[in-house]
Amino acid sequence: MTSRPPAPRPTISRPAAARQATSGRPAEGPGSGLPAATHTDVFVVGAGPAGLTAAYTLSKHTPNVIVIEKDPVHVGGISRTVAHGGFLFDIGGHRFFSKSKEVVDLWNEILPDDFIERPRLSRIFYDGKFYSYPLNAGEALRNLGIVESAACVMSYLAARLSPIDRPRTFHDWVRNQFGERLFAIFFKTYTEKVWGMSCDDISADWAAQRIKGLDLRVAVTNALRRSLGAPPRKPGAGEPVVKTLIETFRYPRKGPGMMWEAAARKIEEHGARVLMGRDLVSLAYDEKRELWDIEVATADGTERYTAWHVISSAPLAELVEKIRPRPISTFHARALRYRDFLTVALMVDEPDLFPDNWIYVHDPAVKVGRVQNFRSWSPHMVPEGKTCLGLEYFCFEGDGLWTASDDELIALATREVAQIGLVAAAAVTGGCVVRQPKAYPVYDDTYRDNVAAIRRDLELGCPNLHLVGRNGMHKYNNQDHAMMTAMLTAENILSGERRFDVWNVNEDAEYHEAGGKAAPDGRRTALTSERAVPKKVSDAA
Repeated sequence: MTSRPPAPRPTISRPAAARQATSGRPAEGPGSGLPAATHTDVFVVGAGPAGLTAAYTLSKHTPNVIVIEKDPVHVGGISRTVAHGGFLFDIGGHRFFSKSKEVVDLWNEILPDDFIERPRLSRIFYDGKFYSYPLNAGEALRNLGIVESAACVMSYLAARLSPIDRPRTFHDWVRNQFGERLFAIFFKTYTEKVWGMSCDDISADWAAQRIKGLDLRVAVTNALRRSLGAPPRKPGAGEPVVKTLIETFRYPRKGPGMMWEAAARKIEEHGARVLMGRDLVSLAYDEKRELWDIEVATADGTERYTAWHVISSAPLAELVEKIRPRPISTFHARALRYRDFLTVALMVDEPDLFPDNWIYVHDPAVKVGRVQNFRSWSPHMVPEGKTCLGLEYFCFEGDGLWTASDDELIALATREVAQIGLVAAAAVTGGCVVRQPKAYPVYDDTYRDNVAAIRRDLELGCPNLHLVGRNGMHKYNNQDHAMMTAMLTAENILSGERRFDVWNVNEDAEYHEAGGKAAPDGRRTALTSERAVPKKVSDAA
């Protein structure tokens, strides 16, 4: 039997003028004093989930892809895994659950044999008590008391009967959905701790994107069913799966870093390159050659590259500053704000402290915002008989928390974890601090207009510059949505046309938190989705 020849692989779109002006590895002329420029089809800035997804997808079709990463050691960005003294811990907590079949298929392709199924369990710590999340009606009644519970119900009914027209702020939006009293108890303190700003200064976009689909009536109904010993009501045909309330998720055995380390290896196996310890210095578009000139700083000096396409997952404000000549939207870029955070990992000489993946700390008496239990994420991440707790502190780069010494932060975390009552301070045997700048793009009153101005400017003056991911688009995407922006960008580059508008990934909040279609047997899994690509993203034309 004669074997069938392999199908031709797509090639990267090259502008006609660029094909005539450049080939192979263009170099500066003799005596220029500048190092030769290495040419590549696609140059990717940032080796986080979005950058590596784009590079992996493209590298299956061409080896002419280069990824640079500022970190000298770790790929994965905020989804990396850190090792310390035999313990592994995650930066931020990353559940591997998606309603996009394409994303799930890619996870399975990159890391086929190292996922474990984990129960999703989290609680809220408020006013000295723990509340299950999702809500348990009996527990909430006991903790809040009949009078407060009744007041919450009346407040909810009042908000539904008389909603704020066109809610502008986070406060307005949550009040409309849940009532003023529940807003004050379960949203205000934690949200302001996370963002370092009033809920009246946070855009309603944040709430609509992150918690739309969480229906209080459904939550209370399911809570009452659980209280009576009945299973939660399953969504019927055509009803949404609320991502916030999933009961299980998959997780790499030794943390999310496994996924992105495997992706980097596979990219290099395809002949492309992932270069660590490289910081973007400048991007300049040569209109005559229709080509990007790129300068990169390393520990050993400067490197220069040229590329047909540039994909950036770097913070949008930083990227704009590095484009030459600087775009007119630089003012808008400087107005974009970010929230930073740091993780204090505490090593504890006790097993099985509590079953939660994480605990949200609403108590204003402590600075910690969330506590993760990495043994509950995966028992493979900690030595036998030990526990690793990750205390997350939300801050701004350069403030008192950010600049405190590691020893001060470990001491603070040890005091607060004992104050909450999770573990005795004496059981803590060590700690490690990881600072994460620009972890969260801030949705303030002006962010939408600023991003729109930057987009218009870049689309007019920067051909073949593609923005992907959370920071690259200044858009609070989950890991799977960041990956989707990268996958669609790769499809656009391979096709040579803008088939997909990646800005519409997660534009529809319903897609973010709700959606999905039942399998033929009625079950709902990560592999059965309403659509692999949101309807609003499909062919932009």
